[in-house]
Amino acid sequence: MDGAVAQAPRVAVLTRPAGRNEALAQRLRGAGWTTCVLPALEIQPLPAAADLPRPAHFDLVIFVSANAARCYLDQLAQAGGPQSWPPAVVAATVGPASAAGLHELPAFGANTTVLHPGDQAPSHDSEALWDVLRGLPRLPARVLLVRGTQGRDWLGDQLQAHGVAVTRHAAYARRPAPWDASEFARLRRWAGQGVKPTWLITSGEGADAVRNHLLAAGLDAWWADCGFVLTHPSLAGRVPDSGPQAMVKICLPNDESIFQAFVAA
Repeated sequence: MDGAVAQAPRVAVLTRPAGRNEALAQRLRGAGWTTCVLPALEIQPLPAAADLPRPAHFDLVIFVSANAARCYLDQLAQAGGPQSWPPAVVAATVGPASAAGLHELPAFGANTTVLHPGDQAPSHDSEALWDVLRGLPRLPARVLLVRGTQGRDWLGDQLQAHGVAVTRHAAYARRPAPWDASEFARLRRWAGQGVKPTWLITSGEGADAVRNHLLAAGLDAWWADCGFVLTHPSLAGRVPDSGPQAMVKICLPNDESIFQAFVAA
């Protein structure tokens, strides 16, 4: 139409690890978005060590994510063959999405108890899980905390401060995912066209990996003018601060909340 102003394309860059972006990307495309699946980090499972902690030695095993559970169960299988989860050992994780991922794993039977913050919890993180654990008749005496080689120590510290014996165990490492030349070319093309995507950032390590990639490519100033969907308030300090006009949305770390944050942008 003569005189019409072309609407800038809505572009979503999804940076969660490989395999976790596709359903969200499809839904966003159905809502009119152009999507770019560009993982910031890759998950590298660690081999089982000789001193691998066994779940039967604990009252509660906390998984920071479904990936943590998957990698830990693989380690158990390496150490002694496939095992079913001990029915007396309670599992816990940080939210309903991670809990659903645990229940999908064959080792967890239908009767396995998985504690987690509910759908209506204000956040799905260590603080929310701590609220759940504090609501128990008593805290477990022995807790295994399964995580990556890097991560927050806040929950483990809280448990220890309340007399709980906490064993921390790394089941995987998170490394910056490599981006190939075609991906950098696409980002440069968008920057040259004035396209400002909205980036999904779900971890501090992921934010750092994205920033380092874009800094090396000379695209850091362009990134500072983009929008962001963050899955925790603490991540606001890990992305560029573009002033009061910057588009930053904070939401829960599940596909429904992330989708709504994008479409409300």
